[in-house]
Amino acid sequence: MSTLTVLVLLFGYHTSTSSQAAAGGQSSAVAPVQSGSDATSGTASSGTASSGTSSTVTGDEASTRWGPVQVELTVANGTITDVSVVQYPNGNGKDQQINARALPVLIQETLDAQNATIDMVSGATVTSEGYLESLQSALDKAGLS
Repeated sequence: MSTLTVLVLLFGYHTSTSSQAAAGGQSSAVAPVQSGSDATSGTASSGTASSGTSSTVTGDEASTRWGPVQVELTVANGTITDVSVVQYPNGNGKDQQINARALPVLIQETLDAQNATIDMVSGATVTSEGYLESLQSALDKAGLS
């Protein structure tokens, strides 16, 4: 009887990864991840008519054991206005699932903090470390460190 109970509990247990995959958590990780504002064109700098100038700065590529991570910032008047992750591990479904959840959190924290003093995302330690390394490089290049 106890064996039957254990089997029922075991097969009835739903992991958190199965619910994320069912909810479509993998879909946003196939293209460069960007914040909610306008996408950048990848050029070195661009101007805006009313608010002065903005520039786009790409951080150094951070090598991680799962693949490279590279961050691109748009800065206007000393303020980070947009963050894009132009490279990140996405070679398999697990990478896509993890980064579809982690990258938007990292981007939002960067926009809120306006620096590299942000928390890492639990379960995405490798990506978070690479993101922070590339982010700091971009901040240094933009003169915001």
